[in-house]
Amino acid sequence: MVRRKREKKRAPFGMPKGIVLLATPEGWRHSVLTVEGGMLCGRLTDVPVNAGPAEAQAVAAAMVVGLAHDVHDVRVDVTWDPPGKPGSWTAQVTVASTPSHTFGQATS
Repeated sequence: MVRRKREKKRAPFGMPKGIVLLATPEGWRHSVLTVEGGMLCGRLTDVPVNAGPAEAQAVAAAMVVGLAHDVHDVRVDVTWDPPGKPGSWTAQVTVASTPSHTFGQATS
């Protein structure tokens, strides 16, 4: 019997480094930018179309914090940049400096 070497499974997406949040007439859209240069795009289905930016930012940040924890076993913080272009917001995602027993957080 020959033993096969198990290859380490690759994460389904790269480590997040930034978020772009867009308000559209159809609802809130997001793009998660990764360290490796990838992008994960989609719609925030849990946020009503008429919700304000703070609610959309909270949901997007929680999504990224959860995904980084579940996929990469890393705790991250999300820091939203000052507002720029109307209808568009950006955030930086960094590895959290908090102890491992706490969960990442979103800050403004």
